[in-house]
Amino acid sequence: VQLVESGGGLVQAGGSLRLSCAASGRTFSSHVLGWFRPAPRKEREFVAAIRWSGGLTYYADSVKGRLTISRDIAKKTVYLQMNSLKHEDTAVYYCAARAQLFGKLTDYGFDEYDYWGQGTQVTVSS
Repeated sequence: VQLVESGGGLVQAGGSLRLSCAASGRTFSSHVLGWFRPAPRKEREFVAAIRWSGGLTYYADSVKGRLTISRDIAKKTVYLQMNSLKHEDTAVYYCAARAQLFGKLTDYGFDEYDYWGQGTQVTVSS
C-alpha cells in the first residue's frame, strides 16, 4: 500500500483545511486508515481513523467536533476536514494504513500501523 498526502498549508486560527490521502496498491476492504501527528512526549499521536469497510470513524478527544475523517471508495482517498483550526494543531500530518484492527481504533498507537505517507505540513498562525 502506498499513501500520498496533500492539502497542507498555512491558515489563520479559526480557518479550515482539507487534507487528502490517496492510496494505491493492494485492495483493502478490511483496512483501517488513520491520521497522526507528532506530539510532546510522543513520536506520533492519534488524530482520527476510519474503517474502510463501513466507514466507522474514531477521533482523539482534542479534535472531536472540529476534524472530520471520511473516505471516497471510488477514488481510494481518505480526507481529513479540519475546521476551527487552532495554533496547537500546527504539525506535520501523516496518513497511515493497517490491514486489520479490532475494537476501538482510539486504543491503537502509531506503531500498530504498517504503511505511512510522507506527511503534509499544517501551520496555523495565531
